[in-house]
Amino acid sequence: MALPRFAGFALVLILLVAAPAAPAVVVLQYHHVDDQTPAITSVTPERFRQHMDYLQRHDFEVVSLPALVALLRAQRPLPDRAVALTFDDGYISVYRHAFPLLRQKGWPFTVFVNPAAIDAGSGQLASWAQLREMAAAGAVVANHSDSHGHLIRRRPGEGRRDWEKRVGSDIDAAQTRIAAQMGVAAKLFAYPYGEYDTQLARLLGRRGYAAFGQHSGPLGSGADLQALPRFPFGGHYGDLQDFATKVNSLALPVAGRQLLAEDGRPLADPVLPQDVGRPQLSITLAQPGDHRGVNCFASGQGRIEVRRTDEGFVAQAGKPLPVGRSRYNCTRASAQAGRFYWLSQLFIRKRADGSWYAEP
Repeated sequence: MALPRFAGFALVLILLVAAPAAPAVVVLQYHHVDDQTPAITSVTPERFRQHMDYLQRHDFEVVSLPALVALLRAQRPLPDRAVALTFDDGYISVYRHAFPLLRQKGWPFTVFVNPAAIDAGSGQLASWAQLREMAAAGAVVANHSDSHGHLIRRRPGEGRRDWEKRVGSDIDAAQTRIAAQMGVAAKLFAYPYGEYDTQLARLLGRRGYAAFGQHSGPLGSGADLQALPRFPFGGHYGDLQDFATKVNSLALPVAGRQLLAEDGRPLADPVLPQDVGRPQLSITLAQPGDHRGVNCFASGQGRIEVRRTDEGFVAQAGKPLPVGRSRYNCTRASAQAGRFYWLSQLFIRKRADGSWYAEP
């Protein structure tokens, strides 16, 4: 039996006999679809075709992102073996290599764009005219912020209100420009770099957005509308075995989630305080007995400690997380062959002196 992989490590899972799994929808995230662009954020056109052909061959339903969010908001049942397709940044390769195939199959997809970069005339990006052509064939063009900045970072001397005004204006400017060019702008948002904290999530929630990160996992009923997961593909990830494992995954049914420091004090959001290097992820399961067979993994560390509790489990890395973005991924086999429960948690760690890591 083929097992899924996380960060190059095989997942060692125990097959369990359990109640039928609730349906889940998987949101796929791509950047470039090209063999001449940076490998870490690219899938080749051939690999992309393999992904799409797999979906068709195995009778997956491809749903639009607005329709999926509408189901989540209404707390209505989700379809099973369904996916939504998303592309971040609006690269020209999506228009050249992904769009012809998706138009041929008649499938909807969403392109998250930064209007300021399009207006600047970047040759790497699809033009507004090309985006309108894709929209006419079923695409949705949505908000990825105007600046593609690190939105959770505050400028020197910037208080909460000034930060909210600046970042809110950035988001609003993108939405206004998309509406002007496309005629409509859905309340969908993709966090640049996948970075979010509690305050940014709340800002988007007040504006009525459903917001997507880059932490992996499927969507189940009751998902947090401002921290929706997607499976990113690019670089080493995305061979057909990896793809099949992820599109067939199921949302781990949880009743609660809490982030804790090493000493057990609650943490406000994924951005870790300076004195926390090994955060704890405490999960209360909808069915407490489901903790049997759960395995968790940390970015760059492989399998990590999982402690069982009466209500669920607590996962904690054995070594301090690196500076930058990290994840805990927790999985468990389901009773359905080839389908694994999956849950992911983002963590963000600053440098030891409290400064942000360098990145474009």
